[in-house]
Amino acid sequence: MTGKQKAWITAVTGGLLALAIFFHFTGSQELKSSTLIVSTIIAGVPIALKALQALRMKAFSIELLVTIAVVGALFIGEYVESAAVTFLFLFGAYLEARTLEKTRKSLKDLIDMAPQEATVVRDGLERVIPADEVEAGDRVLIRTGGKVPVDGRVAGGRAHLNEAAITGESVPAAKADGDTVFSGTIVESGYLEVIAEKTGDDTTFARIIELVEEAQDSKTKTQQFLEKFANIYTPGIVILSIIVYLFTRNIELTLTFLVIACPGALVISAPVSIVAGIGNGAKNGVLFKGGESVEALAKIDTVVFDKTGTLTKGRPEVTAIDAFGGDAGELLRMIAAAETASEHHLGRTIVEEARNRGMIGLEQPEEVEIIKGHGLTAMVGGQRVIAGTRKLMAENGIGVTPEAEAAATAREKAGNTAIFAAVDGQLRGLISIADRVRPEAKDAIRSLRESGVKQIIMLTGDNRHAAALVGKQLGLDEVHAELLPEDKVAFVKKLKQDGRRVAMAGDGVNDAPAIATADIGIAMGAGGTDISMETADVVLMADRLDQFAHARLLAKATVRNMKQNTWFAVGTVFLLLAGVLLGKIFLASGMLIHELSVLIVILNAIRLVRYNGGKRKRKPEGVEPFGPQPAVAE
Repeated sequence: MTGKQKAWITAVTGGLLALAIFFHFTGSQELKSSTLIVSTIIAGVPIALKALQALRMKAFSIELLVTIAVVGALFIGEYVESAAVTFLFLFGAYLEARTLEKTRKSLKDLIDMAPQEATVVRDGLERVIPADEVEAGDRVLIRTGGKVPVDGRVAGGRAHLNEAAITGESVPAAKADGDTVFSGTIVESGYLEVIAEKTGDDTTFARIIELVEEAQDSKTKTQQFLEKFANIYTPGIVILSIIVYLFTRNIELTLTFLVIACPGALVISAPVSIVAGIGNGAKNGVLFKGGESVEALAKIDTVVFDKTGTLTKGRPEVTAIDAFGGDAGELLRMIAAAETASEHHLGRTIVEEARNRGMIGLEQPEEVEIIKGHGLTAMVGGQRVIAGTRKLMAENGIGVTPEAEAAATAREKAGNTAIFAAVDGQLRGLISIADRVRPEAKDAIRSLRESGVKQIIMLTGDNRHAAALVGKQLGLDEVHAELLPEDKVAFVKKLKQDGRRVAMAGDGVNDAPAIATADIGIAMGAGGTDISMETADVVLMADRLDQFAHARLLAKATVRNMKQNTWFAVGTVFLLLAGVLLGKIFLASGMLIHELSVLIVILNAIRLVRYNGGKRKRKPEGVEPFGPQPAVAE
């Protein structure tokens, strides 16, 4: 039965009940009884059909209890009771469906934001086509007010984008040549030309919608338990009702007991909270993989952070180049050429520095070998280049002089990562790279502690001096440096063996093994979206640590809400049953209270949709509209 049909039947039966009340006051008892019977049948048939469908699936539903009670009420001539119960049950189901729609509003809003059209340049002409017909490699044009229909890179123009659909962040982001843009974001001011890289269902926005849909349909352990409990509870109530009749011989009391014991509020107490919590997360740029992720995050007592890209901004800069007896520019050129084969953030930083200095068209490296966690070796212009850690130098028989060691230590104590660079077996210099701590990191860590996290630890592959500096700035409990990915996995396993409930937060790429090992994995930002979405249980789309704090507080609020609903539902059923057995509550009034309890459970869950954990909105800084847009090509 559709929502419209349910609404129509509810309206008709409500009108018939009103008509029956009119006949009662005019003394037309026969018309009153006939009207009540018609109302009962109209409302009772869809309830009975649903009960039969459940029985075919070998399930005892709430509708079965109501159907038995209604048939019994008709049999003993209690037409007022039968009509009132069927109307209240349908009306309650209608209101429940309407309020549940509100808890899923964030998902509906996301779907509504999906771009429908795209302007592309093909054969030198602009064409407007459906967004799902854009192909990778197309040049897409987006003007002020337009939605970005693809994931891609900016190839022309400048603009400020509202990325709230992806990150939950309302502050517009400035975009220019080379920057990444995502489908579903909106150009607030400016003009962009974007080369499409991902289209249709492959875009980040499409995957977010898919993830939220799957998460809202997933079931927590609590919800699974309640459903199993309901399957046992419902037939148990039928048996208890028979026992009540055998002892009292009161059919009306028995039918009332049967209806009042319906576990309606209990069955929906968990899922409605989870749906609302996940919807809130989606609206705020926090993607939960499912209800179990919400429960797990609420229970953690230990958080493990990666450093680079997690506690720090992940946008490091070259701060110094120390060349030992040679030209610093030439050293940078050779190391940058080798690092073009690397996907590591430090390698990309070196390449970016070389290009910023005008070194365009770097040589293609050959015989590249990437040593995970240590660096790489490659042939550049016939010379063997090695770039990485002290250990990598030692493994390749390259001596580090006391002077070089002193220079590296000084750089590291100042918060830099020192990359040792060797050419043809000789140490030629150091490239120092620094990354800044995220401005929101300190507040986010304080919020995590206030939410009940007992220990916060940093694991990093960076040097111990730079790691210690970050640990001191943020007041972390433990700092462990110079670790390989497998070392991080071993550390997380040890914490779990010690009885800790561990959350691991990283960039979703280098930290994927540790993220997968933890009780719950948190992936930072859209930069590593593909791997993040596959590995982590929670993805923070805005790449901001305050989203982690919000996710933790939201998870705790959701679990707390779920427990409130469950205890309220159980308490209401027990009070109603006690009232029935004491002769204080009757069929229609009991059904009204029962349906009200269902609505209270739903309304309590809806509070989660607006939950913000005391978070304050950030104000945009210095956002100015860009100048006039280029003329449209005809």
